[in-house]
Amino acid sequence: MSSDRPTAADRPEPTVLAQLSDLHLDGGPRASERARAVVSYLLGLPGTLDGVLVTGDIADHGTDDEYRQAAKLLAPLADRYPLLLCPGNHDAREPFRRILLGGHEPGGAAVNQVRDLAGTRVVLCDSSIPGRAEGRLEAQTLEWLDATLAAAPHLPALVALHHPPVDLGLPYIDRIALREADRLAAVLGRHPQVTAVLCGHAHTAAATTFAGLPLVCAPGVASTALMPWEQEPGRSWKTEDADPALTFHLLREGRLTSHQRTVPVG
Repeated sequence: MSSDRPTAADRPEPTVLAQLSDLHLDGGPRASERARAVVSYLLGLPGTLDGVLVTGDIADHGTDDEYRQAAKLLAPLADRYPLLLCPGNHDAREPFRRILLGGHEPGGAAVNQVRDLAGTRVVLCDSSIPGRAEGRLEAQTLEWLDATLAAAPHLPALVALHHPPVDLGLPYIDRIALREADRLAAVLGRHPQVTAVLCGHAHTAAATTFAGLPLVCAPGVASTALMPWEQEPGRSWKTEDADPALTFHLLREGRLTSHQRTVPVG
């Protein structure tokens, strides 16, 4: 019996990305050990990736020392793969840009970036508000996103930011999620080549939809969020007992498929 379905050999190669989030490097051994375990796991892969995306909260307090620690820890990844870094609410724009990106733009300006990897445009939007936990995309960022997507309508695109633009059912995180998300939805709606939105911030692997697109939230490296029914009364919203985790994304023919992996420490 014949089939019109193309064989694996006939299909284009996917764009393959690893996504990490929420390393919260603070100069101490625990966060460093967990992040190093994830980096070692990626470096030990027998195959290759098209890039590694880190969606924010790389540092815990936004200090120079924390970013120097991050730069040293992430350097082996940057030597092997394109490394895409997006700031979160725990990050500070000026040292983030200066130490991790080698840039010298004004410290208060949003850290927005775009990279084309294996036929896919990856657009990183800075959703941080200096001094605040919740997120918002500045007008200049939305204008830049609109223009960046309009400049390459032929390329499938992934849009990444730190703050989830929808509620995830985690009360603490939902209170500090992205504000005015409808403005982002309006921009995305003008660009049909956008395949999905990727975010961090929630310290949990989550999948839902936003603006008619898949929304995938990467798990945390530093800790894992607990759903309300997992939390003991009066205890923290997150646990540090779970292993760090990451997400692999495959983008092929307009379809995003995501896989989570946990990484043992020690």
